[in-house]
Amino acid sequence: MGDKVIPLADHRYAASVPHIPSNALPADGSVVDRLGRPLRDLRISVTDRCNFRCSYCMPREVFDKHYEFLPHSSLLSFEEIERVARVFVSHGVHKIRLTGGEPLLRKNLEVLVDMLARLRTPEGEPLDLTLTTNGSVLAKKAQALKDAGLRRITVSLDALDDTIFRRMNDADFPVAEVLRGIDAAERVGLGPIKVNMVVQRGVNDHEILAMARHFKGSSIVLRFIEYMDVGATNGWRMDQVLPSAEVLKRIAAEFPLEPLQASVSGETAERWRYRDGSGEIGVISSVTQAFCRDCNRARLTTEGKLFLCLFATRGQDLRALLRGGYSDEQLAAAIGHIWQSRDDRYSELRSALPPETSSGGKRVEMHYIGG
Repeated sequence: MGDKVIPLADHRYAASVPHIPSNALPADGSVVDRLGRPLRDLRISVTDRCNFRCSYCMPREVFDKHYEFLPHSSLLSFEEIERVARVFVSHGVHKIRLTGGEPLLRKNLEVLVDMLARLRTPEGEPLDLTLTTNGSVLAKKAQALKDAGLRRITVSLDALDDTIFRRMNDADFPVAEVLRGIDAAERVGLGPIKVNMVVQRGVNDHEILAMARHFKGSSIVLRFIEYMDVGATNGWRMDQVLPSAEVLKRIAAEFPLEPLQASVSGETAERWRYRDGSGEIGVISSVTQAFCRDCNRARLTTEGKLFLCLFATRGQDLRALLRGGYSDEQLAAAIGHIWQSRDDRYSELRSALPPETSSGGKRVEMHYIGG
């Protein structure tokens, strides 16, 4: 690594300073990991803060008024994010998703969107630039995001019943305001819009059909996500997981369904459409039907740590390279080497793994890694 000064990383989660190989392969979009999976999707967390306290992500008893979020100086700047994104694109990334925390809490986020929208794939095509939000301020931000170059948006919405929704977000936030944000996003052309519902047995599973009825007949794609064991603070239990097969059974009993082909390689959602042609739904079965073998996603945290799996315990500290005077070529060599060494497949191995793996660290929390 030479004599360059490497700034200390935040030690909330374990991370290593990446190795820069001297014989790195060129960044020509062809890098694959040990299981032959290409690098196509980069998820970038722009903040670890959120204005909701959903129990499966940021339970209030942990993330209370005393919880210390990352200081602004620890966060990657927009210029640093754009630089590392550019290098990832040279390795084959075609899709970038901005996440959080709640990404729309990051001040002037549309400036970053504009910077990323100017990037081009090795084939000269614009990126598939999208964002996941809880929708709380989407009505105010939709037009600015669209004008800046955001192409699509995904909104998290776990219930239509206002009482249930307020209880789940634990911030007394009304569902009507999220629906207003979805309407605004649709109006300005941020589509196709996807709506994600995390289903928990005994908590909101009775809202499945209400959600299906509400979005059926629209252009919005509703997706049901199995409750996942991300992190260590949400008290996850297998008996709270409602398998996607049961979700599909409940919907098909009222609205006949037929399967659709995956739209892109590595897609996490299994797609279905209503037989009467009135829309599409999806199910993400990360607990009962692992899709590790096709996973082409990397995740960059808001402070510049690179994680190769949603269930990882250790990351690679790219911020150390960004702020340590290293060139784009060296950064590309490090990222390529990291990806080539990847063999993560947690969901496939879940049943044989203890809650804390043997790598010496705690599993990264959802609000930090960005889902």
